[in-house]
Amino acid sequence: MLYYLFDYLDKQFNFPGAGLFQYITFRAFAAIFSSLIIGAVFGRRIINYLQKLQIGESIRDLGLEGQMQKRGTPTMGGFIILAALLIPVLLFCRLNNVYVILMITATIWTCGIGFIDDYIKVFKKDKAGLPGKFKIVGQIGLGLIVGLTMFFNDNVKVREYTAKIGTTISESSNYIDVKSLVTNVPFMKNNQIDYNHLLPFVPEEYSWIVYTLIVIFIITAVSNGANITDGIDGLAAGTSVIIMLCLGVLAYVSGNKVFSQYLNIFYIPNSGELVIFVAAFVGALIGFLWYNAYPAQVFMGDTGSLMIGGVIATLAIVIRKELLIPILCGIFLIELISVMMQVSYFKYTKRKYGEGRRIFLMSPLHHHFQKKNYHEAKIVTRFWIIGILLAVVTLVTLKLQ
Repeated sequence: MLYYLFDYLDKQFNFPGAGLFQYITFRAFAAIFSSLIIGAVFGRRIINYLQKLQIGESIRDLGLEGQMQKRGTPTMGGFIILAALLIPVLLFCRLNNVYVILMITATIWTCGIGFIDDYIKVFKKDKAGLPGKFKIVGQIGLGLIVGLTMFFNDNVKVREYTAKIGTTISESSNYIDVKSLVTNVPFMKNNQIDYNHLLPFVPEEYSWIVYTLIVIFIITAVSNGANITDGIDGLAAGTSVIIMLCLGVLAYVSGNKVFSQYLNIFYIPNSGELVIFVAAFVGALIGFLWYNAYPAQVFMGDTGSLMIGGVIATLAIVIRKELLIPILCGIFLIELISVMMQVSYFKYTKRKYGEGRRIFLMSPLHHHFQKKNYHEAKIVTRFWIIGILLAVVTLVTLKLQ
């Protein structure tokens, strides 16, 4: 909203300093500063309000050190992230941008799913929360919105140059913005893949179905991966900061004509506005982490964890870097796989031997290390370090062809 106000003041009255709002970098800095203030300052008030409503976490005794001391810690702290994110986005983003609209939709949609789950756990006293099938239905709904928008919306385009990508702007001044299902992929000669040609036996007029199914799978997997990762103080929030910073870099270069050509990735018109969204989200996560770091004063609950995963997945899809998710979101992937392996192996051995056996001492993986008597602060720090390494590898892949 402030963008439109200062744009008006600049054009009509040549108001001093109003032109700064035309710069994405200025609005990004303003967004991250604002979200940090909202998260760090007003987060305390939200925590106090949650305590007043007696919205505390019900802890199952899993035999983990220090676990039962967390009983009653306020949950639904995802609302801190939501407020610290949406307020700066509404203030500093261009709200007629299709990508910003998609990100806001993904944020509210997945936060809503998580809130219903937390509400059932806290107020209905049902530890199971929202049945998994309903969570999946909600994630499929978001996948349909994102997939169909990316395919059918006329404002979602990529730029194709008449000259080969990798030449300078002056050498490839002739271009056309086209509807396309191409996406960036590392380790390939031309650094791209077209979903239209992914399954040769599927007619091109039905390729949107294949694409939408892939989008649904990505959103569901990442959202659930983030949800599972949120098991010890600061792990999900800190890991997500690293992931979002990397996606912010990718969003910036994808929305910049010069950098996108130099790195041989697609230039996506109007996607630069996503940098402001990313900045606000990073600030919101850091502001929340102020209270969520060990020992946590608040938990994000599914209200926050499902939202984080949904936002990360949607952003990667929007900037056409979704095939980098297995590397960038490696922590989420490992946590998710550890649960799948544990459950599958337990069921298999129970059928074969009459007694279920385990691969890990406990899943998800971070609980395995807790069982091995690692302090949770050390576990979180080491997971963060691994997350940083994965982010660096993700950025390096831009030049590996």
